[in-house]
Amino acid sequence: MLPNCSWRWHNPLPSSPPPPLRWAAASYRPGGGRMAVGGREMRVPQVILLFAAAVALVAVGPMDGAFPARLKLLRSLPHRGVHLGHLLARDRARHGRSLLAASGLVNFPVEGSSNPFTVGLYYTHVKLGNPAKEYYVQIDTGSDVLWVTCNPCDGCPTSSGLDVDCMHELSFGGMQIQLGFYEPDKSSTSSVITCFDELCTSAVQNGEAFCSIGSSGNACSYSFQYGDGSGTAGFYVHDIMHLDTVTANSESLNSSAQIVFGCSNSQTGDLSKSDKAVGGILGFGQNGLSVISQLSAMGVAPPVFSHCLKGSDNGGGILVLGEILAPGIAYTPLVPAQPHYNVFLESIAVNDQPLSIDQSAFTTTNLQGTIVDSGTTLVYLAEQIYVTLINAMHGSVSSSVRSIPTDSGNECFITSSSLDESFPSITLNFKGGASMLLTPEDYLLKQGIVVSSIDFDVQDYTDIWCLGLQNNHGSGVTILGDLVLKDKIVVYDLANQRVGWRSYDCSQSVNVSISSGKNQDRFLNASQIVISQSSQIIYDKLLWTMTGFVLVYTLFANRLLR
Repeated sequence: MLPNCSWRWHNPLPSSPPPPLRWAAASYRPGGGRMAVGGREMRVPQVILLFAAAVALVAVGPMDGAFPARLKLLRSLPHRGVHLGHLLARDRARHGRSLLAASGLVNFPVEGSSNPFTVGLYYTHVKLGNPAKEYYVQIDTGSDVLWVTCNPCDGCPTSSGLDVDCMHELSFGGMQIQLGFYEPDKSSTSSVITCFDELCTSAVQNGEAFCSIGSSGNACSYSFQYGDGSGTAGFYVHDIMHLDTVTANSESLNSSAQIVFGCSNSQTGDLSKSDKAVGGILGFGQNGLSVISQLSAMGVAPPVFSHCLKGSDNGGGILVLGEILAPGIAYTPLVPAQPHYNVFLESIAVNDQPLSIDQSAFTTTNLQGTIVDSGTTLVYLAEQIYVTLINAMHGSVSSSVRSIPTDSGNECFITSSSLDESFPSITLNFKGGASMLLTPEDYLLKQGIVVSSIDFDVQDYTDIWCLGLQNNHGSGVTILGDLVLKDKIVVYDLANQRVGWRSYDCSQSVNVSISSGKNQDRFLNASQIVISQSSQIIYDKLLWTMTGFVLVYTLFANRLLR
């Protein structure tokens, strides 16, 4: 979902090791303590070998599964004002509170689904405050701020139809879940961000906050309005976020970090409805106040996160602060200096036949472009792109497909053949050679069934399939929502400013790296996360230490030969 001047859409439908080093001047023969220098063989003094071993051990450090030191967040987007990381560090010192860094993989449980007729969104739960309290929040890569509903709150639902265990009962008035309300005065570790705080000044400059001096408590405030008419408003607080962390020994840790998040005391529009209500939104955008930006700036998490959202009705999936590693992930660069995960969509093909679309339709500006957004359910295509694509799709369906009228005005079909035989494939081509293949299951939604009777004893059931591709009327913006992000590994690499994906069965385990460089700690992530650490870091450190020793000894030996 996209805040402020962008869009928030609700569905209108109910690595190998480095090559061995080659040395012309010197080589070491294991087992004999001899080294050949300049073609002459010399006995290596044992003390030097012992010294080298000691240096290597010191450089490598403990081999007990410890992870690398904290990582810095690398950004290519411009900043205005003081860097948020410095402000957060200053606040931590001022408040005298300690940060418990996560020494492992931070994992968020995922529930919900992309099916708008059951849930239509993916959500997780976060624990905030002391004592910790749990809140259900929507997973949203289209916005930046984590906010939860607060007490008191005007127009905020107290319960939700997003029942965790009864998702199939939602359409039939299933059980409700109770939504938690955050109370700053009930948390011993909470403090309100005021307008006099430098952090607030930075947020105001970035358009993420506003201040009205003289207002109650001079709190640093926010107000987000969304394209569907809904909105939320409140103020920023500083408190503990409890992290679900798993170590290399598959042990669970109760780690935590102090973050800034929103305390909403007002909600309007769809956010005030209880049928699919959430207790807040977990923004995973690029700006400084997003959770991923805050945690990576602290060194608690790497500047990369990944998700794999199950497309089945039962939904769920994987959301981790780290890079999911898998062969075949196609990466495309992010558009520089954009607030969202904008990518360069360059062309589209239907059944491998390129469509004739004016290239101006793919240009990225402040008013048009392509955005990857997990907070949007469907796919919204820029009008010019939509018209050409739908015309090509209609010309490629089989004769077994019939269009049927619907009360909602959506374009729906029935077919006597399988979907793959009836409807074409669609390929989205991006900068850097990355492509996203959409099968009919990726752009059609099963809405219901048609029952036809030959007689009273024989009935025939036919599925109704509706188009999940929507016309973004009058707009040049294309939004890729959960409909096409599901059943895929999707990696958001902030450090390298790129997004990658590949098709995947999200009920299977995945390998995850929590480091953002050549040294990678690999983990195995299943429904219950099990972790195994790679020896790559130890290997690299040992290699470079021994390389340094060889260079030093070569110079020493050459002096002895003169």
